[in-house]
Amino acid sequence: MINDEIRAKEVRLVGAEGEQIGIKPIREALQMAIDLNLDLVNVAPQAKPPVCRIMDYGKFRYETQKKEKEARKNQKIVDIKEVWFRANIEEHDYQTKFRNVIKFLNEGDKVKCSVRFRGREITHANIGQKILERVKNEVEDISIVERQPKLEGRSMIMILAPKPQ
Repeated sequence: MINDEIRAKEVRLVGAEGEQIGIKPIREALQMAIDLNLDLVNVAPQAKPPVCRIMDYGKFRYETQKKEKEARKNQKIVDIKEVWFRANIEEHDYQTKFRNVIKFLNEGDKVKCSVRFRGREITHANIGQKILERVKNEVEDISIVERQPKLEGRSMIMILAPKPQ
């Protein structure tokens, strides 16, 4: 709440430079803010009496929006990339998919490694387990296992996350 929106009878007033002015009636506090060509902003409405500060509210809002925008810009969005393996995968195909796993982890993304079973391959789930264990062992220096290999329907899934720097 700013200026005339403040409904308290008296407020604890903080000056434009951050100095404590004391408890003042709302009319006097508003007049001080108007004399300085600034706004009276209620910064702690739950306090007894409410704490109000004399400041340029437009400038304050502009600076907070700028800080939020900067924080969003510096934020890294982590994607989950998915790499599918097959139970009867050949060595060259495995190496190609494994290079993708390493690339995704180095870019800072999480990787969901899945082994898909077709038809009667599901009876040999231990083969899929061995493939995911091999991936896990080969990338243990650059990643941590967020979710251990687990069979879900016709897929065995493991999630890897990059190690924090």
